[in-house]
Amino acid sequence: MSEGKKRKFHTPEFKAKVALEALRGIKTLNEIGQEFGVHPITVGHWKKELQEQAKTLFEGKRGPTPIAAHREPELLYSEIGKLKVELDW
Repeated sequence: MSEGKKRKFHTPEFKAKVALEALRGIKTLNEIGQEFGVHPITVGHWKKELQEQAKTLFEGKRGPTPIAAHREPELLYSEIGKLKVELDW
C-alpha cells in the first residue's frame, strides 16, 4: 500500500489570517497560497467565507435595538385589531 498525502488541518486563526491577506487585494491568490503553503482555490474559499460571515460579526452585541424590531409588534397588533373588527362586523 502506498501512503498518500496527509490532509492538513488549519486553525481558524490561520484561516482568518490568510483570508484577510486575500481581502487586502495586494497579492494574488496564487502568491498568498505560495506564501502560506495553501492551494489558491482554498485561499479563495476562505476569503469568500470571511466575506459572507462578516455581516454576522456584530450580531448579539449590546446597543440599541433597530427601529424595525420595535415597530413590528405594533404593526402585528394593528393588523390583528383590523381583522377582529372585520370578523365581528
